[in-house]
Amino acid sequence: MGTKSRESIYGASVRASAERAMEARKVADRLACEAWNKRMLAFQGPAQPSPALGDALNAGYLYLEVKCFGCDTHQTVALDIVRRPKTTPIHELERYMRCKDCSEVRRYPYKRSHLVALRRTKISASDPPSHWWPGEQ
Repeated sequence: MGTKSRESIYGASVRASAERAMEARKVADRLACEAWNKRMLAFQGPAQPSPALGDALNAGYLYLEVKCFGCDTHQTVALDIVRRPKTTPIHELERYMRCKDCSEVRRYPYKRSHLVALRRTKISASDPPSHWWPGEQ
């Protein structure tokens, strides 16, 4: 002789709304990351404002491509192992980037790097580094 629980009455609609909200967040994060990538590749910045670390991971961008001004190498940094809060904007990671090769040559932490773009995969032979503009080699 009881009544229906709130779970049985509203449960399906609440779960469906939460699922739609999660998909909308994922789409919004992906669009924010794509806009930031286009701004960085087309104009070489400005890096601010940038998506948060958690937003990039949510959108499927697992790597950050960084260029060293000392030796002109492009390297990728895995975003899922970065020890910063997920609310940290991507542009704040630039100050922590150090080029290992240049630091070994100079014997001090060399930190002249520039953020290039967010990437879904690491740099490899089949997926080369990004170019800032069409004429860059």
